Amino acid sequence: MKKVPMRQCVGCREMKDKKDMIRVIRTADGEVCIDESGRKNGRGAYICRSQACLDKAVSGHGLERSLKTQISPDIYKKLQEEMKRLGEE
Repeated sequence: MKKVPMRQCVGCREMKDKKDMIRVIRTADGEVCIDESGRKNGRGAYICRSQACLDKAVSGHGLERSLKTQISPDIYKKLQEEMKRLGEE
C-alpha cells in the first residue's frame, strides 16, 4: 500500500492530497509561477482548487509568507484563470 503525499493549503490550512492542489513556486532567480507538472525546482506552496481558498490566501498573504517574496497581481490573475478553467472541466 503506497503512502499518499499530503500538503497543506495556504488558504484554508487543511491537509489534502497533493494531486488535488495547485503548486506555486519561487525559482532560484526569484520568479514566481504556477508549476503544472509539480516537479519544477524551487520553493513551493500549495493551494486548493477553489476560489474561496484563493481569496483566503490573497487576503491573509499566505502565498507571500510561504514563498518568502512579494507576489505580483499577475500571478493572482493567473491563479484565478486556472481556477475558472478547472471549474469548467
